[in-house]
Amino acid sequence: MKRTLSLSSLALAAALTLGACGLGGTVATETTAQRIPELAADQQVSIVFESYNYGLAGAWTDTFNTLITDFGRKFPNIKVTAQKPQGNSPNPASDTISSIQNQLVAGSPPDVAQLGFSDLDFTIEQLRAKPLDVLLGKDEVQRNFGGALPYADRARTLDDRDGHTYGVPFVFSTPVLYLNADLFRAAGLNPDSPPATWAAVAEAARAIATRTGQGGVYIDCLTKSAKDWCFQSLVRSNGGRVLSEDRRTLGFAEAPAVEVTRMAQDLVNTGAMPRLNQKQGYEAFARGEVGMILETSAIQGTFVTGAKDKWELRSAAMPRFGDRPAVPTNSGAGLHILAEDPAKQRAAWELIKFLTSESAYTTISEKIGYLPLRTGLLEQPNALYEWSRRNPLLAPNVAQLAVMEPWVALPGTNYLQIRDGMMDAVEAVVFQGRDPQSTLAAARAQGAALLPAA
Repeated sequence: MKRTLSLSSLALAAALTLGACGLGGTVATETTAQRIPELAADQQVSIVFESYNYGLAGAWTDTFNTLITDFGRKFPNIKVTAQKPQGNSPNPASDTISSIQNQLVAGSPPDVAQLGFSDLDFTIEQLRAKPLDVLLGKDEVQRNFGGALPYADRARTLDDRDGHTYGVPFVFSTPVLYLNADLFRAAGLNPDSPPATWAAVAEAARAIATRTGQGGVYIDCLTKSAKDWCFQSLVRSNGGRVLSEDRRTLGFAEAPAVEVTRMAQDLVNTGAMPRLNQKQGYEAFARGEVGMILETSAIQGTFVTGAKDKWELRSAAMPRFGDRPAVPTNSGAGLHILAEDPAKQRAAWELIKFLTSESAYTTISEKIGYLPLRTGLLEQPNALYEWSRRNPLLAPNVAQLAVMEPWVALPGTNYLQIRDGMMDAVEAVVFQGRDPQSTLAAARAQGAALLPAA
């Protein structure tokens, strides 16, 4: 069932009309807003932190529990209650927006939240994320991006809109092609020469499926639960866009997108790609039952654990289409302040600074596999230098950061309906054998009707 955000947005607006920060208000500027004060050393503040990492078992929850405990030791006057989004989606990141909407209607939203880059328009316009440069001043925001080991340039502005910084980019990955070297060798292939094009992927995948009886490749970009970050990358790499640069026209029924889905459909029809949902796909690869997977490095820890002492795990850059260069887009999310109370806003900012610090990124990278946005950590002997040398799986992701393009947020209050309709259509083409052109065209027509008026 598709979610209808326009109705919930109306309910949310009605619930908050009497509030000082109801929906649709004017963003304050640095000259009109009073910056939030520092906390006194003994000032007790409690805040709620909502993160989809708490909906994921294993390394994600364990790692973030450790970080919140460490934060409490550094700031004993700030109590952080961590929670996962409300909802039961297989991918808890899919529940973030509806979860916060429901809490806003109830009058008790979280104070700081981890929200996807593709949700940025809605996060600003409907969830009322606070412009950090207004709360804190541009200099303080930029100081957090700087330091001895600053943020990578392309990472700094992913949560910017209209000259304001609405969140601090936190974690992301680019699409990485992970390989099972044992299955490559069993199929008579050389894992030292991983496929660099999608045509070569298809050939290798068919060989693996035919000669080993295992899955050849799984592309985790083609289902609704995968969201659209990786599908956008595939389309961009084939010369297209799911949304025009002026943000007015949907492009996912144009030839580049159609060709991407037809290519993936052919992989399924020839037996080179198994018919699996997202969770089944990455779990099958972790068990050693699929030769290749295009995936975010957020799942890398699962693959490392699955492969240990059983099969050899490798990684390679995202394949390209023919002679066109691959255009990796980013997955992931930023940290946003939703609190209205100045003391809670300041406490939320302290938490954001801590979670994006050098020590926190060291922990997150080592335990989960996310790319550290302070990439200088990879060259620091007391940080991630030794870990990165022991972990060559990271190299393609780091290299792709230099050519990465942003995950584009779809516009308007109905953006999730548009995205879900697009990805429903992609899934129907790839795994259910629907006609690519007509299926995508029908989804585009439905999505176009939901775009905001120009």
